[in-house]
Amino acid sequence: MSSQSNLLKIWSKCQSLPKGKWLFSKAVCFKAPYFASIKPVVNELKLGYCSATVKNRRAIHNHIGTIHAIAQCNIAELCAGLMVDATVPAKTHRWIPKSMTVNYLAKVDSDMRAVAEIDFPRQWLDKEDLVVPVKVYNSRDELVFTADITMYITAKKR
Repeated sequence: MSSQSNLLKIWSKCQSLPKGKWLFSKAVCFKAPYFASIKPVVNELKLGYCSATVKNRRAIHNHIGTIHAIAQCNIAELCAGLMVDATVPAKTHRWIPKSMTVNYLAKVDSDMRAVAEIDFPRQWLDKEDLVVPVKVYNSRDELVFTADITMYITAKKR
């Protein structure tokens, strides 16, 4: 029996399909509808790593014509959540977001790409605060936003 997470299994299956990344991203937004507001596309998902992009479009702009702060938070939370869900051993542990600290480093006036990454492999503990760093880049590959998202990891009761 495979120890690979269900999310990674679905990701792998979608990769063999035409427009698989788009299809996977739509499925994620169906499961967690709020993320659909930014229309993300997950580009890569593996143990300890997730990246996704969001197109620059008027629907996610603020009053000055740049990407809204909350849209930046959304892509960060999406990447962190997908990465943790794909990485935490689902048979023995569970997780939930606990807090988020963000830094807006520059106006986002282009498409954006978010990357969530942790050191892996690692030992999973009970009642652990896992801080997931997320970096968001503009289309010129300039760092424009960072987030530290704390995920609360607990062992499942047996």
